[in-house]
Amino acid sequence: MASDSAPMNLTHHFLIAMPGLADKAFRRSVIYLCEHSERGALGLVINKPSDMNLKGLFEKIELHLSRPELGDAPVFQGGPVQTERGFVLHEPVFAEGDKPEESVYASTMTIPGGLEMTTSKDVLEALATGAGPRKVLVSLGYAAWEQGQLESELAENSWLTVDADPAVIFDTPIEQRYDRALLLLGLEAWKLSPDAGHA
Repeated sequence: MASDSAPMNLTHHFLIAMPGLADKAFRRSVIYLCEHSERGALGLVINKPSDMNLKGLFEKIELHLSRPELGDAPVFQGGPVQTERGFVLHEPVFAEGDKPEESVYASTMTIPGGLEMTTSKDVLEALATGAGPRKVLVSLGYAAWEQGQLESELAENSWLTVDADPAVIFDTPIEQRYDRALLLLGLEAWKLSPDAGHA
């Protein structure tokens, strides 16, 4: 790669694990990249549910969840870093034109491409009252790469990348998210078998 070329930016992309990726934390995972720059990358795994649901999480933090449609939604294993910390990936609370200068929540990252990721408890408090964002994915922990690390893994063919589609995150059954993400590239998992071509 020429040194004068623009740095790769995969913010608002999916990373899709290649079949040969053996790491248990990332095997068959789809990761939504919230941030990617020359300093590194941060993302949330969107297809690895934990054994806790949102009702259980809210009970644990002593909030009553008054949005019954969210109660059974799983809390996701967002990645191996800071697994005690909550991350809420959600649709923007305001439409583009109505957006106030300040974020609605104390700690929200606006992701170019349309989603937001909030780490402050106030988003959960809003959900508890029946307000808050309509579509949410709550995870504990996140995935992170140091400077140049993700680029190395991409060069080693550990991941495929594609522009993120929020419908895969919010509207697709969990067990179908890996295949749906691959379909965004026009691929199917069986075509990526590490044993392919050995007929």
